[in-house]
Amino acid sequence: MKAIFIHFYGFSSHSGISKKILSQIKALHTCSVETELCYIEIDDEGSQKRVCNGKVIDDFGKGFSAKYAKWIKFKNLTEYILNNGFDFCYVRSSYNSNFQLIKMLVQLKKAGVTNIMEIPTYPYDNEIKGVVIKYLPIFLLDKIYRNRLNGVIDRIVTFSDYPEILGIKTIRISNAVEFDLIKVKESNIIRNNILNLIAVAEIHFWHGFDRIISGLGRYYKDKNRKMDIILHLVGEGPSNDMKHLRALVSEFKLEERVIFYGNQQGSVLDDLFEIANFGIASLGRHRSGVSKIKTLKNREYAARGIPFIYSEFDDDFDNMPYILRMPQDDSPIDVYSILDFYNKVDKNPMNIRESIINTLSWEIQMRKVVDEIKLIR
Repeated sequence: MKAIFIHFYGFSSHSGISKKILSQIKALHTCSVETELCYIEIDDEGSQKRVCNGKVIDDFGKGFSAKYAKWIKFKNLTEYILNNGFDFCYVRSSYNSNFQLIKMLVQLKKAGVTNIMEIPTYPYDNEIKGVVIKYLPIFLLDKIYRNRLNGVIDRIVTFSDYPEILGIKTIRISNAVEFDLIKVKESNIIRNNILNLIAVAEIHFWHGFDRIISGLGRYYKDKNRKMDIILHLVGEGPSNDMKHLRALVSEFKLEERVIFYGNQQGSVLDDLFEIANFGIASLGRHRSGVSKIKTLKNREYAARGIPFIYSEFDDDFDNMPYILRMPQDDSPIDVYSILDFYNKVDKNPMNIRESIINTLSWEIQMRKVVDEIKLIR
């Protein structure tokens, strides 16, 4: 089979989403699907271009109009797909349904192309809170047009448990990792009486990192504490979210206990994980109306070989011995509960990694997608 994977943004070397997409495409190739990538590229002069298989098929120019043109101009992409013999089109939704996108999908379906759409998070309306104003028209159009996807999308790939989304049957898979790209920790030993926590994300309010910072604030008020705890916070996010976290650090006088690193990758990120003893995953998914989700970060922490904490339900991990689940509310995290758990849990990095190595690779998960497409074509 031959497929085209459509992404409505560009790529960055530190982005977990970018790495995920490239790993998905590699997995499709492993599943004997010849797959081309279509994405948006911004050149050195600021021009936005749609690139398919390394070839520019649209140049939207620069400025305000270009930001919107890429969301609504699909004539050249439609022709490219129809002229290159693709069996299926895999669209990673950016919550951007609109009339022109649906028009393209209708044309593809009439030509015999199977249309698959991945919706990374569902439900997703609450994720729009605090979004940059310039993107609001895109999301408003999505609310109007997404119910028209039924009939033009053959299956929705979801990381939830919903058997149907928008009236469309789903292919339920898990987020996964490409193990060859993730270095496992060498050891997990507490040194110098310091427990090192690590939180890595493209930071948003639903990550709930304010809960762990507030918990640390309470912990350091206890004069009888017996261990230092340092939070290594890796990543960037919307300015309001980052300002909120920094303000909390200042309020609790944690400047020496919460370290902001910004975006990191490669050997620098590997070194930070080698320092870390315990991972902080999402602690606020309830804020975006999501109680069950299979986040990418949970899998990356496990692949690193580090025990971790989260608050959602994730049935790939809920019963794992190295998981500490917190309530789905906005209460400060009880840091002593982390210490008690850490002292009891098996911290062997390879044992943690091997618990998912036969289930949560991208090859295993994308094969589910390919097998379903074969059934419906």
